[in-house]
Amino acid sequence: MELTFEEYFPYTHYAAAVPELSKGRETKRHRVVIAGGGPTGLALALGLANHGVASVVLESDDTVCSGSRAGAFTRRTLEILEQLGVIDEVMRTGHSWSTGWTYFRDREVFRLQMPHDDSQKYPPAISHLQNYIEQCLVHAAERRSDLIDLRWQSRVHQMEQLESGVRVTVQTPQESYTLETDWLVACDGGRSTVRELMELRMQGQRHEGRYVIIDIRIDTEGLPVGRRCWFDPPSKPGGTLLMYKKPGGMLRFDYQLRDEDDEAEEMKPERVFAQVDRHLQMMGIHKKWKPVWMSLYRASALTLERYRHGRVLFAGDAAHLVPIFGVRGMNSAIDDAHNLAWKLAYVVRGLAGAPLLETYSQERVYAARENHRFASKSAEFMAPPTPAARLMRDAVLSLCTSDPWFSSLVNPRQHSAIPLVSSPLNMPGDVSDVFHCGPRPGDILAECPLELKGQPGHLSDLLGPRFTLLHFSVSGVLPVEWKDTTATLSSRVPLQAHTIARAKSEHASAVDVSGRLFTMYDAAPGTIYLVRPDGHIMGRWKHPSPSVLEEALARALQTETETL
Repeated sequence: MELTFEEYFPYTHYAAAVPELSKGRETKRHRVVIAGGGPTGLALALGLANHGVASVVLESDDTVCSGSRAGAFTRRTLEILEQLGVIDEVMRTGHSWSTGWTYFRDREVFRLQMPHDDSQKYPPAISHLQNYIEQCLVHAAERRSDLIDLRWQSRVHQMEQLESGVRVTVQTPQESYTLETDWLVACDGGRSTVRELMELRMQGQRHEGRYVIIDIRIDTEGLPVGRRCWFDPPSKPGGTLLMYKKPGGMLRFDYQLRDEDDEAEEMKPERVFAQVDRHLQMMGIHKKWKPVWMSLYRASALTLERYRHGRVLFAGDAAHLVPIFGVRGMNSAIDDAHNLAWKLAYVVRGLAGAPLLETYSQERVYAARENHRFASKSAEFMAPPTPAARLMRDAVLSLCTSDPWFSSLVNPRQHSAIPLVSSPLNMPGDVSDVFHCGPRPGDILAECPLELKGQPGHLSDLLGPRFTLLHFSVSGVLPVEWKDTTATLSSRVPLQAHTIARAKSEHASAVDVSGRLFTMYDAAPGTIYLVRPDGHIMGRWKHPSPSVLEEALARALQTETETL
């Protein structure tokens, strides 16, 4: 149910557009078509554009999503949004947070402190509204209209895999037409039309517990930002309730329905509003408020077994459903898009063989299952599946105040980037490459402040839509053999070498003035880290020869014959 007050969010409604047709068929063939213009599809289109690849985005609605939906966005997502060109507006309007409070009845039993230190560019998480972030992504796509054709009110109706592509039938309010594309990416959500047309089914489990979600407009002055969770609160005995403070004077509530509750009855506005009133009064808040949006949610941990099916790829909720607990939904979807963008772009541009796309499926199916593992624990803690499980859950909560050890069992395990430690793209080091710390192959690049050309910056500022070679040295001069190798390889594939010096140097890309990075990465002069275009470490070596770079790129950009 939607109770949107348009003045709270200025939704822009977009007209449908039909391309040039000949006998009901689009005259232009496309390299990539993306079904779904939500955050996953838009992030993928912007990522492809960063790699110089054009795409068509088909969105069935005429505007961005209604309501807050995804509510918290992690540091990893913020790093990706920076590369997509929307981070300034997102950070300007979002609420940074690192603390979460958990209550049993009316007592605090656990306080979550998300990891944060002065090495980081971004906070552990921000509280924001999915509709606002989607609109930021739409504006960014409009700025890239040379490479992104965003078509509103355009719904995938039928599809057919061809020998070297996909034929798609598109419905619009004006007329239907067909188009052909080399690659179709399904980013069309949990009720994916593409997935249904292909008769694919997700595997996994649906958890107990149904949750009403409501956004309200209220004066939130003085209320700290962060996640609040109540078990068996006085406002809802026997239930659970989550609350987030949102930008623009908004609060979001997620509260559990009882097994015997009738959904239709409980979703009546007067019932939902009464629950909000009871909880605000319990908190001592007596301010007037207005409803903005309502929905009903059921936790599921489901995934396709594979995310590549011939010339069709799946990402985001079309590929997997993750329980919202630990903010793993949209965050994992954005990570899907970031992983897929460079791989699909390299295949489209002829820089890599199509088998590279199998690594997208392998890595992101693994990530989905890791997210399920953590989120399912939280989902079962929030809504125990049996009376015995509920008894155990309540016993743990009651013991938290007397024994801090039990508090660790209440930790909601917020989402963080999944290390791809078993990725087939990871390069093994030599037997002499013993690292005592630092990011491993498969890990996300660990952030650190640096001096960049005399100005303060961060290690991640050296990254871009390319492979990045980090060469640690004293002087900041790249040895001739490395310079020659990178020059040769960069003529074939996007690659940039950066030197990181211990002391100020006019030759270095960056200077580790504090010495922190060398220590964090267990680096010595001559140490090399190779970073993938999506920010994952691909390999690290203490004192390698340039041949390791050639081997690593050959491993990723395989060109063996494609089997569809």
